[in-house]
Amino acid sequence: MIDLKSLLKSLCLVLGASVLLTGTAARAETVIKISHQFPAASDESGDFRDRLARKFAAEVEKRSKGDLKFQIFPSGSLVKATAQFSALRKGTLDMSVLPLAYGGGEVPEVNLTLMPATITSYEQAYRWKGAPIGKELEKILDAKGIKIITWVWQAGGIASNSKPVVSPDDAKGLKIRGGDRTMELALKEAGASVVSLPSSEIYTAMSSGVLDAAMTSSTSLISYRLYEQSKYVTSARNRTIWFMFEPLLISKETWNKLTPAQQTIFTEVGASLEKFAIEAAKADDQKLAEVYTKAGVKVVDMDEATFNRWREIAKKSAYKDFAEKAPNGQALLDMALSVK
Repeated sequence: MIDLKSLLKSLCLVLGASVLLTGTAARAETVIKISHQFPAASDESGDFRDRLARKFAAEVEKRSKGDLKFQIFPSGSLVKATAQFSALRKGTLDMSVLPLAYGGGEVPEVNLTLMPATITSYEQAYRWKGAPIGKELEKILDAKGIKIITWVWQAGGIASNSKPVVSPDDAKGLKIRGGDRTMELALKEAGASVVSLPSSEIYTAMSSGVLDAAMTSSTSLISYRLYEQSKYVTSARNRTIWFMFEPLLISKETWNKLTPAQQTIFTEVGASLEKFAIEAAKADDQKLAEVYTKAGVKVVDMDEATFNRWREIAKKSAYKDFAEKAPNGQALLDMALSVK
């Protein structure tokens, strides 16, 4: 004879286990995808931007007790470099470590984040976050569907295969990659021909003769092995006109799906990684000279007088163009230049 009480108890246990498993599976399906263009880091000496993404993912997973999982796609393997800004805006990509100026075609205001000769040090760059310009930048991005999670600034140099490129005079007649519209305008004013492409394509462009020289971050100069295509490099360890904002970003569509507690975790973990970012970027500015010297590339530096010459070039070209063409351009430029 069937024991009805025992049968019901067994059914309850089975249903309870099923619900538990279903809930666990549902939590595991909350996967956030981070795409970026940079090489995957195989160890602690690899590209720090990939390491930053992985550190962020690991800490958020830990603090969310596994409710949030991450997949990281380096080297543009999920979304190509130049498409990531648009994908974030549309919500088809969750997160990215992205050179923000790549979005200048859609949102002209972000060209300010690679404006030549406006930033003179990492300390000045990171003061943007608490200054009016930082608040305004966050407001602009928020309206376009993007939120900053971790502020990341990088100085950069110039790799070249014909002669050292340090002063404006050196750029004349060369085919050079600048990184965005503002840098290209300054290069044109100096007499260079400009080539527009993401940093992930510089190696091929230099090897094929499409480029004579390229400006990019110290980390990219190392990670993309541009020393294999260069005879000279201008380092960022003294002075540089090239400071780029490359933050960890999240689509507002993804952000809005997070619970308030999860948003707090994202904000706190993101801010905690800024110390790692600045230390890693500074280390790469120094490491650049070592790596290139070892590869037989001549390393040169920019001095204050040369920096000031480039600033005068930028004022006549990039600053003027931004003030005239970007929405609220002059006010944004004034806010940026007021950060000391």
